[in-house]
Amino acid sequence: MMNKKVQALIWATWIILSPILLWISYQMSPPTIKGLEIDLISFLVLMCLVAFFPIIINDTPVFYIQGVSLVVFLYFGLFVEIIFTQIAVIVLLSKLRLRRKDLYRVPLNSLLFLSISIIGAIVYYLVGGTHGRNGYSAHFLSAIIAYEATIFLSNQLLLNAIKSLLFKEKFDILTKSFLWEFVTSIIVFPFAVALYFLYFEVGISSILFIGIPLLTLSIILTLYYKSKQINHYLQQASEIGHQLTERLQKNEVLNIFIEKITKMIPVEAAYIIDVYDQEKLKIVREFESGFIQLKPETNKSTKKGISGYVYAMRESVLFHSRAQWKNIQHSQLPESVESVIGVPVKRNQDLVGIVILASNKKRAFDRTQLMLIDLLSTYLGVAIENARNYEKTKKQSEHCALTGLYNYRFIENELQKEFELISSQENKSLSIILIDLDHFKSVNDTYGHHAGNEVLIELANRIVEAVGGNGTVARYGGEEFVVLLPGYSNKDSLQIAEELRQKIANIPFIIESTLQNSNHTQALFVTASFGVATAPNDADDPLSLIRHADRAMYIGAKRAGRNRVAGYVS
Repeated sequence: MMNKKVQALIWATWIILSPILLWISYQMSPPTIKGLEIDLISFLVLMCLVAFFPIIINDTPVFYIQGVSLVVFLYFGLFVEIIFTQIAVIVLLSKLRLRRKDLYRVPLNSLLFLSISIIGAIVYYLVGGTHGRNGYSAHFLSAIIAYEATIFLSNQLLLNAIKSLLFKEKFDILTKSFLWEFVTSIIVFPFAVALYFLYFEVGISSILFIGIPLLTLSIILTLYYKSKQINHYLQQASEIGHQLTERLQKNEVLNIFIEKITKMIPVEAAYIIDVYDQEKLKIVREFESGFIQLKPETNKSTKKGISGYVYAMRESVLFHSRAQWKNIQHSQLPESVESVIGVPVKRNQDLVGIVILASNKKRAFDRTQLMLIDLLSTYLGVAIENARNYEKTKKQSEHCALTGLYNYRFIENELQKEFELISSQENKSLSIILIDLDHFKSVNDTYGHHAGNEVLIELANRIVEAVGGNGTVARYGGEEFVVLLPGYSNKDSLQIAEELRQKIANIPFIIESTLQNSNHTQALFVTASFGVATAPNDADDPLSLIRHADRAMYIGAKRAGRNRVAGYVS
C-alpha cells in the first residue's frame, strides 16, 4: 500500500499542475467548436464506451480510446482531446471500482494522461502537424504516425517510471502489456485514420460507419484476450493436475497445490482445509504475507467463517467485497481482505476439503477463476486420495502388521542406502544389532500365541524406546529384530545392545495366558541374544554385514549360553 504522505503529494501536485497544464494546452490549441456540439458529444460518448471495456494485464488496464482520441485531436485540437481523455479515464476508473485507499489513482492517472497528451502534441507540432481539415498527404500521414508513436512510447516510459518510483517495481518496458498494446495499437490505427477522413465526407454519420465497428473491435479484442487468458489458465491447470497426480505423498500434493495456485492467481492469502471424521475441519496449509506458513495444523469450527459457510453449502462461493460476506460470523480472514473464493474439495461426492483464496482488492476474482479453482480442487481431491492409498499400501508393504515396526523388505533397502553413504564418505560407519528371543517357542507352547504376540509387541516398544531417533528398528522375522545405527562405532553399539539386553531381561513382560482353564495375566521373564557387526570394518556389503551380525549372535551369544551380547570376530 502506498504511503499516505506520497498520496497527499500526488493530490497536491494534481491540484497545482492540472489547471496550469490545461491552460497551456488551451493556449497551444484554442478550440473551435461552435456548431459542432452534437459531433463533440457523439465522439465523447464513443470514447467513454470504448473506455468501458478495458483489458487488465499485469494489474494494468489497457483500453483503446486512442482510436477516437486521435480523431478528436486532429480535428478539434489538443485542449478538447485532453478534456475528452480525462473524462474517459474517469469512466475507466469507475468501471474498476477503486477502493477508498486507492483513490489516489485518479489524480495519478489524470496527470499521466495529461502529460502524454501534451508530449504527443508537441511532437506533432514540431513535425508540422495542424488541426482541422487536412488533405491526405505523405507529410500529414507522417505527422500522424509521429504523434501516435510518441503517445505510445511516452505512455510506456511514464507508466514504468511511475511503477518503479512509487511502487518499487522493476523498470521493464518489454512486458506482456507492452507487446499487447503495441499489436492492438497497430490494429486500431487504420480505423482511427479512416474515421478522421470519413468524418470530413459524411460528418457525424462516420461514427456509424467507423466508430461503431471500432467499438465492436474493442469489445472483440477484450473478449479475445479473455479467451486467451482462459486457455492459458486451462493449460496451467492441466500442468498442475499432472504434477499433482505424479506426487505419491499427501504432503507433497498439498505443497505443490498451494505453491502453484498462489503463483497462478495473485492473492494475499490462501488456505487448504482438511475435512476429517466427516464433520471436523483443520487448516493443513496456509499462505499469508507471500509465504507458505509452516505451522501446526489448526482446527476450525464447521459453523464459523468462510470455511464453515462452504462446508454447510457444499458449493463454491465468490465474494467481490467484504460487504458481501461480513455477516458470516467469526471469520478469521485478515481485516484487509475484500474478495474471497471458497471451493469445496470433493471425492466420490463426499466433502474431503475446502480451498479458500483471499485478496485485499475488490472484485479481484471473476467467474473464470472460480471455475478454474473448482477444476483444480477436483484434481486435488483425486491426488490426495491416490497419495493416501499409496502411503497406506507402502506402509503395509514396509511395516510389520503386528508390531508396527519396519519389516525385512524396508531394512534391506535402508542397508543399501547406508552403504552408498559409506562409499561416498558421507558417513563413516554403520552398525547393526540383531536380536533374537531365547526359547520363544516355549512361550507360545506354554501360554499361547496371543501371549507370544504380546511379548513381541512389548519387546518392539522397548527397543524403539531405547534406540529413539538414533537408529532404525525393524522386525526381521519371527522373534528376530534388527537395529540399524548409522554413524555408530562398534564399541558404542555393543554398549547400546548391553543396555537393551538388561532392559529385556530384568523387566518382566505382562501377558495374558489363554491356554489355561481361565484367562489370567501374569509376569513373564524373557531373555534375548544379541549379535553386533559394524561396517566397513566387519563387512563391505549389506548381505555380509547381516551374516556377520547373525554369526556373532549364534556363535558368540546363543552357543555361549544365551542372554548375551556378542560382537563379530573375523
